[in-house]
Amino acid sequence: MKRPQLDSLDIKILQMLADNARKPFLEIARECNVSGAAIHQRIVKLTSLGVIRGSECQIEPSAVGYDTCAYIGFFLKDPGDFEHVVEELKKIPEVVECHFTTGQYDMFIKLYAKNNDHLLHLIHERLQKLGLARTESLISFKEVFKRQVPIHSHDE
Repeated sequence: MKRPQLDSLDIKILQMLADNARKPFLEIARECNVSGAAIHQRIVKLTSLGVIRGSECQIEPSAVGYDTCAYIGFFLKDPGDFEHVVEELKKIPEVVECHFTTGQYDMFIKLYAKNNDHLLHLIHERLQKLGLARTESLISFKEVFKRQVPIHSHDE
């Protein structure tokens, strides 16, 4: 994908949205010394270019009953099954990320389970049926921080 050309206004908008995706357009406009319509047009442009992929409400998993976060590396029986496995993983709502990786795993996923018993159920009843040779699981005790990638101006 060709990298879009971003000017200083685009960068400033992205920096503000990375800090707070719900920041009102008019507040962004005031800080950028442009009109609200200009900000709206820029955000539409950045979205159509694929620079902005929407916004999301981040829900604390434990607040809704998901106390176990696990990262699981997959070894596929047949690496040619990658697309099929991805489509099946999309049907498991507890799987929140899926990556095609280099290194020892064919794929790497992140999922949330209600507890360790639920995690074991997901592995045995949902994941193993996908044509996996084996899996390796890591359980996260606590997410220490999560952030957006840094947005730098062209000068930096």
